[in-house]
Amino acid sequence: MIAGKKQPMSKSVLDASALLAYLNEEPGADAVEQALIDNAVISTANWAEVLSKVAEIGADPKDLEAELERQGLLGQSLKIEPLLSEDSLHIAKLRTRTRSHGLSLGDRACLALGIRLRVPVITTDRAWEKVDLDIEIHVVR
Repeated sequence: MIAGKKQPMSKSVLDASALLAYLNEEPGADAVEQALIDNAVISTANWAEVLSKVAEIGADPKDLEAELERQGLLGQSLKIEPLLSEDSLHIAKLRTRTRSHGLSLGDRACLALGIRLRVPVITTDRAWEKVDLDIEIHVVR
């Protein structure tokens, strides 16, 4: 960060599914692109999910990371946000409220980060629409 220059506030949190839709040019990619233009974050847990999917198809996750940095996406439009112990408490508390809808630990990590940052979360998972939480959820497909 340049001295005296404030970093832009993130306006949304991306779930792994949302970032993967963008990277794979799937339905919903346009909405994710707009979120990236407006500055978005992704939790370390969700970033690990994205990199795991890359490894699963036989590609090198390090290559994706380097490419996104080269494009100015990673570290600029998209920041990776560490999870804090307070997020862990939210993740745990969300378990009982989301279990019947099939939300994973990664899903709850995304929601917990959105709760902490007080910004909307973006996903492609329609099951999130059924969860009654005090957070804005945008399902992009």
